[in-house]
Amino acid sequence: MSQENNPLHGVKLIHIVETLVEYYGWEQLSIRIPIRCFSFDPSVKSSLKFLRKTSWARVKVEQLYINTFPNGTEEKL
Repeated sequence: MSQENNPLHGVKLIHIVETLVEYYGWEQLSIRIPIRCFSFDPSVKSSLKFLRKTSWARVKVEQLYINTFPNGTEEKL
């Protein structure tokens, strides 16, 4: 199965979360995606735990990452 059209192929969830936090910060991230793990005592560890169990939230985070960094993070940061 080819993954050439999947913009997230090879991108780990931890990289997505850390990059979005670095780019937006927790406060702005919680405004864009209003989930508790981003707004109350946020941490990468708690966010990863929640996102791995909650597919709808993970889809929103992945979509924000794609929209924010359409060409990958290397060109934006």
